[in-house]
Amino acid sequence: MRQRKVKNEEEKLAALVHRTIENPTAMKGNWPKPCYLEMGCGKGQFIASLAKMDPEGFYIGCEGIGSVVLRAMEMIEAMDLPNVKFIADYINAPEEYFAPGELSAIYLNFSDPWPKARHAKRRLTHRDFLLAYSRILKKGGLLEIKTDNDDLFAFTLEELEESPFRILEMTRDLHNTDLPARLVTTQYEDKFRAAGKNINYCKAIID
Repeated sequence: MRQRKVKNEEEKLAALVHRTIENPTAMKGNWPKPCYLEMGCGKGQFIASLAKMDPEGFYIGCEGIGSVVLRAMEMIEAMDLPNVKFIADYINAPEEYFAPGELSAIYLNFSDPWPKARHAKRRLTHRDFLLAYSRILKKGGLLEIKTDNDDLFAFTLEELEESPFRILEMTRDLHNTDLPARLVTTQYEDKFRAAGKNINYCKAIID
């Protein structure tokens, strides 16, 4: 879905520049610990909830659409959460941003499914991305995935089988389980759940 440009978007983003990391690759090896990354944070509901529950953790939201990351930054500003910062761009090469073992968890929530076969390598759960995640996560680090797209989820499970990750939890209908992941949601998740759509979920670990 194409996002509408927000009126005075550039000015509003500039006013919230303190919520962004302007040169994130320069932070490689020096991120605060424990550090958590949400790839594609949308309008910020998920990362805001985690950061509020865990004030000692440092949370990074990555989002490449200006109008969307603006809404996320506005939410964090309103909640006055000092432990959240944003990378206002797409991350295509995670190892350029994070050193080996630097992250405690990575969250992939409702990522672009890139449905055409020729675009498979762009999917954030392609094995090339999974290998990169396995390197920047610490031992015992977690990868958590939510999606409403059943085909993407099937692809993801196949890719995980060929990766260094070990699956801990998996369901094709998260909100009909008692898994803790159902308690922290995204805006998309709330919308899909209200419409009766199943939410696929997987948690995997680096041993």
